[in-house]
Amino acid sequence: MTTASDTAEPRRVRFPTAFTILFGLIVVVAGLTWVIPAGQYERVQNAALNREVPVAGTYAVTEAVPQGIFDVIMAPIAGFYNPVTNMANAIDVALFVLVIGGFIGVVTATGAINAGIERSMKKLNGREKWMIPLLMALFAFGGTTYGMAEETLAFYMLLIPILIAARYDAVTAVAIILLGAGIGVLGSTVNAFATVIASDAAGVPFTQGLVLRLVILVLGWLACVVYVMRYAERVRLDPTKSLVYDMKADNEKHFLSTHHEGAAFTTTHKIVLAIFGLSFVVMIWGVLKGGWWMGEMSGLFLASAIVVGFVARTGEKNFTDAFVNGARDLLGVALIIGLARGIVVVMDAGKITDTILHWAEVSVAGLGEIAFINLMYWLQVLMSFFVPSSSGLAVLTMPIMAPVADFAGVGRDLVVTAYQSANGIVNLVNPTFAVVMGALAIGRVPYERWLRFMWPLLLILTVIIMASLSVATLIS
Repeated sequence: MTTASDTAEPRRVRFPTAFTILFGLIVVVAGLTWVIPAGQYERVQNAALNREVPVAGTYAVTEAVPQGIFDVIMAPIAGFYNPVTNMANAIDVALFVLVIGGFIGVVTATGAINAGIERSMKKLNGREKWMIPLLMALFAFGGTTYGMAEETLAFYMLLIPILIAARYDAVTAVAIILLGAGIGVLGSTVNAFATVIASDAAGVPFTQGLVLRLVILVLGWLACVVYVMRYAERVRLDPTKSLVYDMKADNEKHFLSTHHEGAAFTTTHKIVLAIFGLSFVVMIWGVLKGGWWMGEMSGLFLASAIVVGFVARTGEKNFTDAFVNGARDLLGVALIIGLARGIVVVMDAGKITDTILHWAEVSVAGLGEIAFINLMYWLQVLMSFFVPSSSGLAVLTMPIMAPVADFAGVGRDLVVTAYQSANGIVNLVNPTFAVVMGALAIGRVPYERWLRFMWPLLLILTVIIMASLSVATLIS
């Protein structure tokens, strides 16, 4: 006799969600604080950087501060703000994401995005693939000039519906933004948050090594564009090739829930979309010229949402409902951002960050030029996992690693390039980097599938970076 248990399909092993992955990493890092010796460098205030920097040769073992169960539980909270000092950590980014969600919700409720997608698809008929290099170039420009990262979170809910309507998938949309801005940061040229800070900390002009960084930027951008376009075309021709094909119907329902064929494109829709686009232009201007950060950007999108509400005459209740529902859609993203920051909180509290840096300092001593610069790159890859912030990693490692390069006969500008390339490539997949986990959460792309998409490209980019560093070392 056949029973229900005999005919039941075997249960699929599910990959953990981003929340479980990040909390698991908090537990692992807390465990490492019981194994890795605690230590610290002496620090001095650097007037040019306006922050404290470690002093080479001053590392000393300190009393261990192992992180226990209570610290693990508090880490996600401390990821948002320091509960002892009340200083902000990631709470400003999380709030920005919620306000962006509310803004997108209000704009979506007007029907303007739906009508705009319909009009765009008609005009791009047969030429949709050329959006990919154009958009990736724009995001790369933002990355290489001012380190565009958290700001990209505002663009996903705009671009994903357009790409899905064009018969691509969410992975394509996430790749265009995340890889576009990411390759720009990897090949930073005048990025004040990476190249300039690192060069200052290393004691060299940031223009030194500019040609090498441009080469890495151009080659990396070309590799990313070709890779994404090939994947996107495969998905367009055969949807089963999508890495998220099993989520296709659910994603279309989620991202195109208000999309209906033949939607009229009214004057009100045009004005709403103009406000929508202008908001992003003002945001970029504010970051570049006005010294804005998360607080000002959140205020901008709150104000823009209110203006859209008045223009579309949504009414107070409909406006409030749309804003709250939009923010609710991105609540999970905001929580993930705090969790990701909690990993760094535990590592710093356990005083193992400087110990790992000291091990890196010791390991590169006495190497030849080529071996030195390539090992330097890989050490920065390791450090980037623990310290995803480009400016934070620069201030932490450059005062130590740049003087070591002098003994190896390698230019300090090459050390800066190795640092920013390593930090850039790791932050394309780094689970401790809130931008990566936030983008995947918005795009509904499971982390393990993003890794499956990325690993061949990571190998290609690694070859480009290591070959470029090696050739530049030989001819310098």
